Amino acid sequence: MNEMQPLKRWALGTALCLTLTHSALGINSAYADSAPLQQALAQQLITAEEQHLPIAEFYQLRDGQPVWQAVLTVESLVAALNGLESDGLAPMDYHADTLLNEFHRSQTLGVSAQAAFDIKATQSLLLALDHVERGKVDPRDVEPHWDAPRAARGYSLLRVVHAIEDNKLEDAIALARPSSAEYQQLRDALKQHYQLADLSSTPYLAAREESLRPGDETDDVVVLRQRLALWGDTDLLVADSGAYPLIGVKGTATNRRLFDASLETAVRRFQRRHLLQADGVVGEQTRLALNTSVATRIDQLRVNLERARWIRPMQFAEPRVWVDIAGYRMHYVRPNGQQWDARVVVGSPSRETPIIHSAISHLTINPSWTIPPTIMREDVLPRVRADIGYLARQNIQVISPAGVPLIAEEIDWQRPGGVMLRQVAGVGNPLGRVVVRFPNNDMIYLHDTPARGLFQRDQRALSSGCIRVEGVAELAQMLLQDTGSRYQMSSLLSGGSDRNVSLTQRIPVALHYLTAWPNEQGEVEFRPDIYRRDATLLTALQRALPSS
Repeated sequence: MNEMQPLKRWALGTALCLTLTHSALGINSAYADSAPLQQALAQQLITAEEQHLPIAEFYQLRDGQPVWQAVLTVESLVAALNGLESDGLAPMDYHADTLLNEFHRSQTLGVSAQAAFDIKATQSLLLALDHVERGKVDPRDVEPHWDAPRAARGYSLLRVVHAIEDNKLEDAIALARPSSAEYQQLRDALKQHYQLADLSSTPYLAAREESLRPGDETDDVVVLRQRLALWGDTDLLVADSGAYPLIGVKGTATNRRLFDASLETAVRRFQRRHLLQADGVVGEQTRLALNTSVATRIDQLRVNLERARWIRPMQFAEPRVWVDIAGYRMHYVRPNGQQWDARVVVGSPSRETPIIHSAISHLTINPSWTIPPTIMREDVLPRVRADIGYLARQNIQVISPAGVPLIAEEIDWQRPGGVMLRQVAGVGNPLGRVVVRFPNNDMIYLHDTPARGLFQRDQRALSSGCIRVEGVAELAQMLLQDTGSRYQMSSLLSGGSDRNVSLTQRIPVALHYLTAWPNEQGEVEFRPDIYRRDATLLTALQRALPSS
């Protein structure tokens, strides 16, 4: 037989103690009235199904007393569970739709049913706390490359108990909820979109042979104003304000059929929030973004609130580097709290940048590039087979797995076997002059690039998986400075090739995929789902929990 867990032993001891106390002479009558329920509760805790929730610990902090035996307390619990909708969670997963009826039924069936209900209500609350803190979905179930363990419980169970005793159930849930400004901004956006869901009659912008441009005067401009008003630019809408009661329309006296300067400004603002080319012209991509349904945006917010719960423990470490893959940005929070941001190029949809949690260990200065097998097979070999001179023009050396130079003309390039290709350091090297390295199984790193014009594009999923960082030499200098290194990038760059410089202190780094996230102004950006990951997570998030 397995050794009984300490808290289960506590429940068994409580049940035995209550049995003896209840039979003792001279017991207080009020205590005698509550003792049978407390005893039934302790007995049921002994056999309660393990759910990796701190149920027994919860009741231990309550000295074995039941919690959910008053209708007002249960109603407060139900209201708090219904509030989880703003976190993108489904209240019915925590029995918010049935608990009150079950409570009334248990009150007519005796202490055993009352004890069972008390435990079930506690399970609902603790499961909700677990999900709002760490996420409902285990990231490893939907992200094959996820390499970080799930975070341990971080909230104080004692403070939860005190909040319940004060009948402040919302405060109890708030103890587990991520406290970052970004998480709250996502919650606020979801609340707003739930309100917008009632405006389903807003017309869609029809497809056009030509883009809709500033200066155009057409009925399509009226629809454009309505779509932008739906997404927040209410000053642009010239219409019956009674049709849009939830978004505070302030109609003006402008010609609503004219694509004027204020409308152009609003279109640019919308484009920036959706990572589109902010040219003020409504082309096909902008039209599709404008026509996205409210329900789709609600799903997108729910999915990214879940991702925000996954990364909660990593958001507060300082210093840290994190790459917002779908947002094409890198952020470095320095030890002094200052933040340095840069545009990045990430993996293309056919060569996705994986989610990674690691720590920056060293820099490589003036690197050569050993061409990875996939790129060699799919990109380089077809060029070499067509023209052997490609290798010399690109400064690519042919070497054996042991690093011995080989003669390119003596290789059968239809069946090259185990040869390796290495591009020497130089102007055309894809890694540029600096590589920021961190251990991972996918050979991914942050690096420089000679193709700096790519940073000017709005959508930058263009690499073979690694992260190209604009201004990476500046990042490298800060990493050296912030870890107390004696090296200076100016002198390192003037030296030889393939010089590895270890950091005296490792800097945490994380690569995350977020298709909705607040920008610096606090506005939630909706990004294209470049890797088609949202649908899988949404399905897992919507999957009903087993009934208990």
